[in-house]
Amino acid sequence: MLTLDKFEEASEIVKQVTQETKLIYSDYLSSATGNKVYLKPENMQVTGAYKIRGAYYKISTLSDEERKKGLITASAGNHAQGVAYAAKKFGVKAVIVMPTTTPLIKVDRTKSYGAEVVLYGDVYDEACEKAYELAKENGYTFIHPFDDLAVATGQGTIAMEIIKELPLVDYILVPIGGGGLATGVATLAKMLNPNIKVVGVEPAGANCMQVSLKEGKVTTLPGVGTIADGTAVKTPGEKIFPYIQKYLDDIITVKDEDLIVAFLDMVENHKMIVENSGLLTAAAVKDLKVKNKKVVCILSGGNMDVITMSSVVQNGLIQRDRIFTISVLLPDKPGELVRVSQVIAKEQGNVIRLDHNQFFSINRNAAVELKITLEAFGTDHKKRIVKALEEKGYQPRLVRANL
Repeated sequence: MLTLDKFEEASEIVKQVTQETKLIYSDYLSSATGNKVYLKPENMQVTGAYKIRGAYYKISTLSDEERKKGLITASAGNHAQGVAYAAKKFGVKAVIVMPTTTPLIKVDRTKSYGAEVVLYGDVYDEACEKAYELAKENGYTFIHPFDDLAVATGQGTIAMEIIKELPLVDYILVPIGGGGLATGVATLAKMLNPNIKVVGVEPAGANCMQVSLKEGKVTTLPGVGTIADGTAVKTPGEKIFPYIQKYLDDIITVKDEDLIVAFLDMVENHKMIVENSGLLTAAAVKDLKVKNKKVVCILSGGNMDVITMSSVVQNGLIQRDRIFTISVLLPDKPGELVRVSQVIAKEQGNVIRLDHNQFFSINRNAAVELKITLEAFGTDHKKRIVKALEEKGYQPRLVRANL
């Protein structure tokens, strides 16, 4: 059972390995939503995510014999680092099974804590099956990333900190993969104040908990597809599901394109790197149908590789019309490129790439194609540039942005 005594015990124990992540008031999100929005930056933990809480507390509850057998878990990355770090603190062996799709930064950091990493399967569920197999073969003690009440208790310490710092909080938004974090946070929040609303947030392409709640039983999705790799789970936890049913007030789902924009917003407005799964709550807060409430968004992790980061930033700029590409047809004669450039410069557009194709037409005198990739301030600015080109007799055609 999840009890207040256990939550209090866990809150003291996790202090041995956690950073203090005080709430950050978000002017940007508050203005955008009409609420007072605060961020709980668990991306600032020593392992880059909240998972160290549940892993460390769970391992602290094991007997010396269980720890000496060696520990094993399956994880898409953040729980892996939590177990690896905690195992190092306790001086015991850790084996981590990670999906082959896990970002390199998470694999390397897990290894850096001294853990043995096994890459297996395309998604968490396949990696988990392999971990159980290895545990049986070698006698390891399995540390489940979410379907474990001690792990959920450790994760729930976040709620204790939130309520101590913001006693009158109205809503807590919590990301959901398998449901361990949501279980701990929702259960403790309701114990401390039944009036607090706890809302889970899942990726639209991996909404196993939403489907399970609708069906009234733990349900496995046929597949998952989302850029939020840390929450790409097909089956939520059996042991924790009753707590989710009892204490979680609602679930919001977020599309990948909204996560992309949320990442850009977080970097520009808060100067923080938060991974896609960690951003679920920040992306969902605009869909919360309330006003003038105190809302806390748990930012659950910040482990993101540079290549993914670059791709997300580029796509975010394109979605916000800050980067766009147009195609115009020009006669192949001197001065035409200058004329187009002058129109764009007058409207303060910034050209970042040109692609001049003389072989677009057999008759080069009739037309060559010029693709121009531009930087703009946003949608209105983009429209002004396109209109200015049209007024000069060009027929600009929007095409896929080419960076």
